[in-house]
Parts: sequence; structure tokens; C-alpha cells
Amino acid sequence: MKHYEYFNTLLPHLTAQSEGAIAPQITPSAAFGYASAQEAEAIFAGEAPKPVYARMGNPTGGRLEQALAKMEGGAGAVVTASGMSAIAMVLTAFLQSGDRILCVGGFFGGTFAMMKETMPRFGIEADFCDVDAFEEMEKALESGVKMVFAESVGNPNLRLPDIRRMAILCDRYGALFVVDNTLTPLIVQPLKMGADIVVYSTTKIISGHSAALGGAVLFRALKTENEKLAGEKFAPIHPFLKKGKGAMMMVLKKRSMRDFGMSANAFASFLTMLGLETLALRTQRVNASVEKTARLLFDEGVKVRHPSLQNHEHNLRYEALFEDGCGPVLTIDCGTKARAFKFLNESKLLIQTANIGDNRTLALHMASTIYRDFTEEERKQMGITPGLIRLSIGLETPLVLAEDMIGAWKSV
Repeated sequence: MKHYEYFNTLLPHLTAQSEGAIAPQITPSAAFGYASAQEAEAIFAGEAPKPVYARMGNPTGGRLEQALAKMEGGAGAVVTASGMSAIAMVLTAFLQSGDRILCVGGFFGGTFAMMKETMPRFGIEADFCDVDAFEEMEKALESGVKMVFAESVGNPNLRLPDIRRMAILCDRYGALFVVDNTLTPLIVQPLKMGADIVVYSTTKIISGHSAALGGAVLFRALKTENEKLAGEKFAPIHPFLKKGKGAMMMVLKKRSMRDFGMSANAFASFLTMLGLETLALRTQRVNASVEKTARLLFDEGVKVRHPSLQNHEHNLRYEALFEDGCGPVLTIDCGTKARAFKFLNESKLLIQTANIGDNRTLALHMASTIYRDFTEEERKQMGITPGLIRLSIGLETPLVLAEDMIGAWKSV
């Protein structure tokens, strides 16, 4: 990637300080004092850039927000307690009862459950379509869908959306376009491709060490002309647009974080910044390793799935739009639950856990864990077969990883 060296220089300096303590400072306070009644009024009005109360944000989190916004090329960011709370923040800040959201592609189980089961309880209905169903997308947008939500890479179905084409459709019909970029930080830059909002589970690749639960919402700047949020569809947030540059931040914090309390804690933000410093190095290493591992497995007859392989339906899109890879995930289909269990238990290197994006290689049988509560039809919709194992490749040597998995495969 042309910009790896740029990020290798940028990211460590975004979190460090050049005087005094170099490491990011942790501010563990839940409450903050105001110098005067006038200052308190200005802070609550959003006119003074000082903390209100830790439920609305913390100085340590603020430092992480600045770093993430700079990394993503966004106008600002809000860090949250988890990736799911980042998604919940966006949905509850911009949507209300009676609104509809279009979900494009196969989703992580938690996201699917939120869209399918939780949001309808609050009167927000979700429609679903495949990443290549552009006619279906346009019909949904024509019918008044207010928001389109997609993952930069389907987790775990590994289908690849055409983000630029989707962004054009969303702009045409005045819908907010949200991309979950958890699998592809640095590699895919959705805001530059036309998305309005990007969400992350920073627990994953951005941290890299499984030590810090967190999430983030990043957003573009408001446009001076043809701003879709100024349209009638988004009338409930129009009072916030008067804040200008701070409008999106205020919408997220005052229409969601203030009332639901999904703010990140200071220590998690500190740990996330430590991971962020090495993100570019880890990203380059892992994405090269994924392709090598997938090829080694494929050549030995393992039923492996990854877009870098020519038998994947989006291989050409991968070659054209994902020149630096598409994140740490690949899948292996063992055919049955029993064979999948044996494969996992025979491996000496795979750590079985629900996380992804760790410095170590992780694995999990999908149907018996994250997707166990869904119907057979819903699992089929998301590409979850009975023997599917999701793998998240880490920093280990690809040849050693492949040898371990090939041995486990032959044992089943």
C-alpha cells in the first residue's frame, strides 16, 4: 500500500506527547469541575471544548478520537464502549420510529440481531439485500429508506461490496450511508469513497491485543451545498445543523450518548492508543499473511474461502479494489459440525474465541456459537453452513500456520 509508510510515521505521533510523559495520559475521573457558572453554561452548550461528564466523553477518549479522525480523514470521531455501541449510537442518533434501514450483505451475528430483532422493537425496520443486488438497493432507496448499512467485507461470508457505487446511490436518494470498517482499517477508507459515517469495533484490529473493549464512530464534514442531512427526511436533527462543524458530534452525543451512556472508559482508550501506534505495521503483515495462508491451504485441498483465490465470486473485485487485502478473516468449511469440532481441537496453534483481529490467529465454529440462535434460513442468508469455521490470521509465520491447519484438516 502506498500509504503504509505515511501511517507508520503518522500513527505513533498522534498518540504520543513530545514533552513530559510520552505515553498518552489516562484521566480516570468520572466528573469534571467548571471554573465558573459561565464556563459551565458554555460547556453544556457545546461552545467550550472541555469535558461535561464522563458519560459524554473523557479526555483520554478525546485524544483517541482526534487520532482516529486524522487516520480516517474524517471531520471528527466519537469513541464508545464497544463496536456494537458504536452501531447503536448511529442508529439511535439518526433514526426514529417509522424509519427504515437497508442492510447490505452478510453481517456479523451481533449486528444482524440488532437490525433484525432489537431495532424493530423501537419501530425501526430493516430490509436486507445482497451486495450485488443493485436494483433491489435502488428500489428500497426509492421507497424512502433513510439509512444504508454495510460491512466493508462481509463477516464472515467474505463478500465484497462496491462501496463507491453504493455511495452514489445513497447520495442520489438522500440516504445516510454507514460502513462498518472493522476488518479493513487503513486498507479501505470509506469516507473518501463517499460514505457518510464509518463505525469500528476498535477491540479488533485497531487494538490488536484483545485487551481493550471499544468502538468508534467517525464522520465526514457537513457540505456547504447539497447536504443530504438538510433534507426533509432528516428534519429531527435540523436544530443541530446550526452548530456547523460540531453538528455531527452534537447529534451523536446529545441524541444518543447522553441518554444511553455508551461512552468509552479511559483505560480502554489508553490501551487502544497503544495498539493504534503499530496498526500500519500489523496491517501490512497480516494481510500479506492471509493471502499466503489461503493459497497454502487451497493447494493442499483444504476447503478454504478467501477473495484472493480465483474460485471466489468476487475475486476480480478483490484484485481491482482491494489491492492491499481485505482484512484478517478467511473461512474453512469442514462440512459438518463434528468435523469442524475435530479440526479445531486437533490444531495446536488456533485459539478458539469469538474475537477477530488479534496479534494471534483465532478461530471459531460459527453455527454453534455466534449464530446458534438464528434460524436455518437466517444462517443461510448470512452464509453460515454447518461446518463453517471463521479464522482470523495473526502475526505468526504463514507456513507454520498452514502446516498446523493442514495437519488438523487431514485428521478429520
